[in-house]
Amino acid sequence: MSIRTMIVDDEPLAVERLQMLCAREQRIALVGTATDGEAALRLIEGLKPDLVMLDIAMPLLDGIGVARAVGRMGIRPAVIFVTAFEGFAVEAFDLAAIDYMLKPVAHDRLTRAIDRVEAVLRNRAPEGIPTPAEPQPDWAEEFWVPHRSELIRIATDQIDRIEAERDYMRLHVGSHSYLLHQTISSLEERLDPQQFVRLHRSHIVRRDHIARLRHDGSGVWFAALVDGNEIRIGRTFLANARAMTGR
Repeated sequence: MSIRTMIVDDEPLAVERLQMLCAREQRIALVGTATDGEAALRLIEGLKPDLVMLDIAMPLLDGIGVARAVGRMGIRPAVIFVTAFEGFAVEAFDLAAIDYMLKPVAHDRLTRAIDRVEAVLRNRAPEGIPTPAEPQPDWAEEFWVPHRSELIRIATDQIDRIEAERDYMRLHVGSHSYLLHQTISSLEERLDPQQFVRLHRSHIVRRDHIARLRHDGSGVWFAALVDGNEIRIGRTFLANARAMTGR
């Protein structure tokens, strides 16, 4: 399929680099470029592209504002954010972005992003036929975390435990771990309490990752995890642990 694509970036060199990368991708048909958010909205409304590659830091109207405005216009292009900034990833995916690429973009990274766009566009209903509304999950199903030069998707059910490290949360996934810039309280609010339990002011654990609970005889309780680690249960969160056992 040919994906009608727009590039929006206020840096001419960045536009040129993306144009060169797109020229190597046969699935992309470039239909226009814009160098600021307001011009982008006018072109999107007129051209109705399938895909918009969108920078975030731009004059007049930034990329986040463009994505919000496009949603209000009722136009449904796929959006890939292409930016030098990691800190807007959560907000970008809240706006249903297909991908979030960090500059400079490599060709293989663009190819993976286009694979995702193609899959989304293939599953969309034809124009004029309303897409059935899907119930939105109450709890987070995934997190996007920075790793080297890109962001990777971590499914919530892959996370064994979460450990607070100052202003960051360390997501433990098997033998790997990833840092997410978020507070533990805000993260706890996004997690399904049927799947995760907070046992300490610095620890959240997936319930089925807990092998047993034990106490040391002096009233201090610990959660022994299936990976061999052990976490002290904070007194404030002891009721959470007891609720798991039905006591």
